[in-house]
Parts: sequence; C-alpha cells; structure tokens
Amino acid sequence: MKITMKSFVLQLTVLSTLLLASNASFAQATYPSKPITFIVAYAAGGGGDARSRQIAQKMSVLLKQPIVVENKPGAGGNIGTELISRATPDGYTIGMGNFAPMSVNKTLFGNLRYDPENDLTPIMLIEKGPLVLVVNPKSTFKSVADIVSAAKAKPGELTFSSGGIGGSHQLSAELFKINAGIDMIHVPYKSGSAGLTDLMAGNVNMMFDQMYSAIPGIRSEKLRPIAITSAQRSPLLPEVPTFAEVGYPKVEVLNWQGIVGPKGLPPEIIDKLNAVANEALQDPQLREVMLAQGNEIGGGTPAVFAELIKAESAKWSNVIKIANIRPD
Repeated sequence: MKITMKSFVLQLTVLSTLLLASNASFAQATYPSKPITFIVAYAAGGGGDARSRQIAQKMSVLLKQPIVVENKPGAGGNIGTELISRATPDGYTIGMGNFAPMSVNKTLFGNLRYDPENDLTPIMLIEKGPLVLVVNPKSTFKSVADIVSAAKAKPGELTFSSGGIGGSHQLSAELFKINAGIDMIHVPYKSGSAGLTDLMAGNVNMMFDQMYSAIPGIRSEKLRPIAITSAQRSPLLPEVPTFAEVGYPKVEVLNWQGIVGPKGLPPEIIDKLNAVANEALQDPQLREVMLAQGNEIGGGTPAVFAELIKAESAKWSNVIKIANIRPD
C-alpha cells in the first residue's frame, strides 16, 4: 500500500491530537498526585488568611491531597501575588488573588513585576464584601447628606481614616469624594483596626470599613452606620441605606478575593480546581461564616472571575488617577 506524503501528514496530525487528548485526560485523572501549595499574599491572622485556610481545608478533603497554606506578605500583597505568577503552571502552586494586588496596585505602584491580567490565571471568585461608612456615635453626622453639606461648607477639614494608602478603605472614600464633589483629608494608619480605634476615640470624622470589622462596633453602639457600598441593603444592617438610595449610585464598592494560579495552567487543571472550589463553597458551615460577615458568596466560572478583575482594574485605575493617589 502506497502512503503519500499528504496521507502521512494527516495520520501524524490525527495521532498527535489523540496523544494530546490522552495526556490531558491522564493529567486530569491523576491530578493532584501530591500536596498543593496555596499562597496568601498577606500575614497570618487577617481576613484573607482565614478565608484561604477555610477554603483550602474544604478543597483538600475533596481533592484527597493536602493543601499547604503559605503566607508571603509584603508590598501591599505584591510579593505573594508575584510568587503565584512565577510558579510552575502545573497546578501545584495556586493562591488567593485579592482586590488590591489584582485590580489596584498596577496603577498605584506603576512598576509591578507581574501583570495581574496577563500573568495570572483566574480560577474562581470566592466572595465579595461591601464596606459601610461609619462615624463616631457622638458625631453630628446622621446621614450622607449631613457629611456632604459639612464637607462643602468646610472644604478640606473633614477627615477619614483607613488601613493604608490604596486599600479599599481609602478607595471607597475617594470614590465618594469624586461623586459628591467634596474634599476631605485622608488619615492612613498601619491597619484598619488602628484607623477604626481612632475613629471610636473621636480623632477622625469617619471611615469606610469592612462589614466584618464594623458590625461589632455598630452592635455595641460604638459606631454609627451611615450608608453601605453594596447595590442592595445588607440583611445584617437592614436599616442602613445604600449609597444609591441616597443619590450616589456610582459609590458601589465590593472588596473581593478569589483563587488564582500562574499563567499557562492547563485547561483540565483549571476546570478541576474550579469544580472543586465551587463544591467547597456549598459547605453549609463555610457559607454561614461568610454570610455572617456580610459577604456575598462567589463561585462560578473562571471567565466570570476574569471579567470582574478586568472591570475592577479599569474602575480603580480611573479613581487613582483622578484622586492622584501615590504610594508611601
């Protein structure tokens, strides 16, 4: 039987396709065959660290392999996120992709050694959480209108605290300033808790704080909630209006985090991790913890998470430029 060059090339192409499909099926069937490293770009004990350990534990059970959480803090989350981006794309090093290093720091710092949109692979959004604008209970401010009126009457005199430059605390306030056409002074602290403590002491006028952090103070009447940055009211604070309700629909902020891996992860590995992470999010105990902190539970496809990252990067790049925010 005579074999022509054309038929030989065709047979070779078919064989190569079959081998690739076989290898992909084998990789999916055998992955993971050893422990997985899960990098957290922040220090132990914080919200991102706690959620990473919770989701990693659930996924570990489902994957039948240990998932070892490693904290690599520093540079506003850039160090740990860069380590994820530089990992071998085999699925054995993944991590938490957070709001700031994924959608803020590229514009804020300007010289990152990784590109959030091109050097990382979105796997699944874990959660989104709104912030709540709070004041000291002795404050005369009882509404957003009160704050806007006071800020316009005395430009540059009102103050707001934050956990540091470029975080969601500050960015929420800057977005509010832009949309309300007001000027206020940013007072950054080394942590969100330090900024909140000084607000309770009456040393600053207001703060946009994470729900899980603000709720204890609100319930003990050490803080007065003014408005929330979500599109709908929170069931934890049903009496607190959204910014949209009081005339500022563009003041919508959701601090988010999700699972990411390095660029070049095989599709079958992405699919497996995504499926397992989605299944882990169905755990009743984990869902209860997340909802009790005022968060919206994530999930969904890698494409949905990628679109969120892209949209958030554009949004916050614009805010940083308008507000002329610079790192320390």
